Amino acid sequence: MELRQVFGAGVRHHRRAQGMTQERLATLVDLSIETIGKIERGSAAPSFDTVERIALALNLPPVALFGVGDDALPKGERGKLLRRIQQTLADMNDEQMARAANMLSAFMGR
Repeated sequence: MELRQVFGAGVRHHRRAQGMTQERLATLVDLSIETIGKIERGSAAPSFDTVERIALALNLPPVALFGVGDDALPKGERGKLLRRIQQTLADMNDEQMARAANMLSAFMGR
């Protein structure tokens, strides 16, 4: 996974965990909803200034949006589920992980 995809997933996870819409985040960081969507999908790479504004809006250290540090996973039930999923994936061998990835892709319609 590319860095911008890791960052985008981090933004999406933390935004959703806080019950914030893309529209609200876009307003807080002075970007368009379309740009927030592109960042979350990993198809746009934000500037350092934008990374800092997004982190500030989500009340997180910027590194948390890159999956680093104690704040990398959101708090609450979403964070608990993500930790559980990560632990399950960490316990899998390569073949099991490949099957899980295929199942998730099929489940998500990708």
